Formats: sequence, C-alpha cells, structure tokens
Amino acid sequence: MEQLNRDIMQQAYKGLQISKLPSNSECQVLSISLEKGSVFPEHISPRNVQLVVLEGKIRFHLNGEGYDLGKYDHFSFLKDTPHWVEAEENSKFLIIR
Repeated sequence: MEQLNRDIMQQAYKGLQISKLPSNSECQVLSISLEKGSVFPEHISPRNVQLVVLEGKIRFHLNGEGYDLGKYDHFSFLKDTPHWVEAEENSKFLIIR
C-alpha cells in the first residue's frame, strides 16, 4: 500500500528528536533531528547501520575518531560499536538499520 509521509520535513529542531518511520522486520529507519549544539548521547545499535545526512553538519564520534559529515554524506558502521553525535548546525539525518 502506498503512503506519502512528510514527517521528516516537519520534524522540529528542538534538542534531539527521534522519529521511527514505517519499517519492516528486515529494516528499521529512524529520522533524527538535532538542534545546533545538541548531542545525541553515546549509545550502540543492535544492527549494522547506514547513516545519511539530509541537511546540516554533524560531528560523528566512533572509536575515538571524529568524522565531519554534511548534507548528502553517507557513513556506515558496524553494530554494537559505541558512538555519539553532536550538531554543528541544525541537522537532520536518517539511520537505516
């Protein structure tokens, strides 16, 4: 069944906002909105991850390294790896796992 959803566009920049998009048992998609200066605290993912930046700039921290990611950048990493994110600008990105 087809469905148009504009939740990503309407997601506010207010600290850290996480929205779960329609998913299935094989793949979960999270829309993340991170206000400038806000932090997505350290955590791990239960699955391998694809991260796609939709807008803004983030600094992604993994294994003691910091990666500067901007609009349209794609970053992948393995499950069970501690990581955290800070927003250098108002930013939106997708987590696909």
